[in-house]
Amino acid sequence: MHTIRLTMAQALLKFLDQQYLSADGEETKFVRGVMGIFGHGNVTGIGEALERASGELAFIQGKSEQGMVHAAAAYAKQKNRRQIFACTSSIGPGALNMVTAAGTATVNRIPVLLLPGDNFASRQPDPVLQQLEVPSDYSVSATDAFKPVSKFWDRIVRPEQLMASLLQAMRVLTDPADTGAVTLALPQDAQAEAYDYPAAFFEKRVHYLDRRPASPDAVKRAAEAIVGKRKPLIIAGGGVLYAEATEALRQFAETFGIPVAETQAGKSAMPWNHPLALGGVGTTGTLAANRVAAEADVIIGVGTRFSDFTTASKSAFRCPGAAFVNINVSAFDAVKLEGAAITADAKTGLAALAQELTQRGYLSGYEEGAIAALKAEWNAEVDRLYALESDEGLTQTRALGVINGFIGPKDVIVAAAGSLPGDLHRLWRTTEPKTYHMEYGFSCMGYEVSGAFGAALAEPERDVYAFVGDGSYLMLHSELVTALQEGVKLTVLLLDNHGFQCIHNLQRGHGSDGFGNEFRYRSKETGRLNGTYMPIDFAMHARSLGAAAYTARTAEELADALRQAKGEEGPVLVEIKVLPGTNSDGYESWWHVGVPEVSESGKVVEAHERMQEGLRAARPY
Repeated sequence: MHTIRLTMAQALLKFLDQQYLSADGEETKFVRGVMGIFGHGNVTGIGEALERASGELAFIQGKSEQGMVHAAAAYAKQKNRRQIFACTSSIGPGALNMVTAAGTATVNRIPVLLLPGDNFASRQPDPVLQQLEVPSDYSVSATDAFKPVSKFWDRIVRPEQLMASLLQAMRVLTDPADTGAVTLALPQDAQAEAYDYPAAFFEKRVHYLDRRPASPDAVKRAAEAIVGKRKPLIIAGGGVLYAEATEALRQFAETFGIPVAETQAGKSAMPWNHPLALGGVGTTGTLAANRVAAEADVIIGVGTRFSDFTTASKSAFRCPGAAFVNINVSAFDAVKLEGAAITADAKTGLAALAQELTQRGYLSGYEEGAIAALKAEWNAEVDRLYALESDEGLTQTRALGVINGFIGPKDVIVAAAGSLPGDLHRLWRTTEPKTYHMEYGFSCMGYEVSGAFGAALAEPERDVYAFVGDGSYLMLHSELVTALQEGVKLTVLLLDNHGFQCIHNLQRGHGSDGFGNEFRYRSKETGRLNGTYMPIDFAMHARSLGAAAYTARTAEELADALRQAKGEEGPVLVEIKVLPGTNSDGYESWWHVGVPEVSESGKVVEAHERMQEGLRAARPY
């Protein structure tokens, strides 16, 4: 048997460089490269291997371990999970900085390969710098923290263990149902240890993303749940986009006259101006979608995991005896809400169900013009919010209207947290698939700038815009520097409303007078954070990093800044000063949050009772 003597780290990279994914007959190099920050735990192992690697893996230097993993996840998401980046860090703090982003990837079912350094396998120098020592279990290290947020986890303490582990890692990374973060913890001495690897292990390996067909019996059961129902509703999730099933969805909806609502992950599956498109559904949904959902007698979920925002904490569907039909590549998600499950790829599942319903002569029973009337009412509301003026300054919805009217139909927007996901889910008008990139599985503050960098790497031919609040920007904006370093164009649209205003609104909506969420100076009189707003110049900060930057306080200034930003060659930030509390609100929806049953405030007690009323009207499970 022909062998090649390599260190474990060298063998790891050589293997990754030969992995390919085949989907619908199209073959793609699966691992585009490695993002990394070096420390003593990986610089002489993976670092040395990357420095002298002869393959095609690109190396991108991260500035924050969490940020670079967000960027890798966004890259994979924009690529429909068909190409990934690996991410490497040192041990201790460097590794733990990736845990939040690992959770974000796993919750969103996005493949990322994480390669943190780890303690010495030999234990000779213990405790090594940054080593976590647990007296009751000496095998525990910081990388154990990845276990609950990883779909696959392993620690490679001997170089020959790498082979079996990598095959399992690739199984998960290329699985459309059970993918997420894959963590291979790499002790720093084991990274540098050599082994005679079989040469065949490094030959080109193709992984096949086969579309999972629907079971005929499952399709018949689903059809039986639909036939006889007059007011069906489709809820399109991210699985529609990953399966490239947008055309299949449109044909299905048109054939049977079924309106379509979208989750955050599924938004852009239908053009906003399609006669059957209702927009977002649930807690951050549109008035049209939520009214249809309330009366729907059968809900057809396609590629959605039915999060609490999608279901309005299981209160959105109020028709007694409403049935659920779930088409999902994941059996875990397909059985939710006691639905008739079709465990299949969204595209094949829709096709099979369409054939069965056609044979049964099914059509929805909506009254003529009913959906059009709801859409017209909602479109008028969006127009009103997009034009909303205030003598005190620029409203957030007005700013979004200016931006939505400016950017092109194929441009990509990226967002994640704060009040912006609610406004964008309700108000943003998309016409092209894959132009709405929202991380709302974790709603991780700090994803926005990193995610925009990853999306721009994935599709450099498109303009990419990061929507971010001032709170999220302050948490994590480091990969703006990486974008500058790599010459990747992205535009950061920073809406400054003086703090964590989304949670401030939630807080006040449940009895609080407002506490600890605005960026104010501490008052000498009260001793609390209720002094004047802190005047932060975010444009100046971006310029100090090397980016172009503009500031807008009016709709006219914003329009001018967008035009100038489009003409910039590199990364640019537009600081948009907006009035707090001028975001959109709920439209006949509800969200279950814990409100104190006992409080010194009567407003809080009243809010608790309102919450209980909503809970009594919601499904118990």
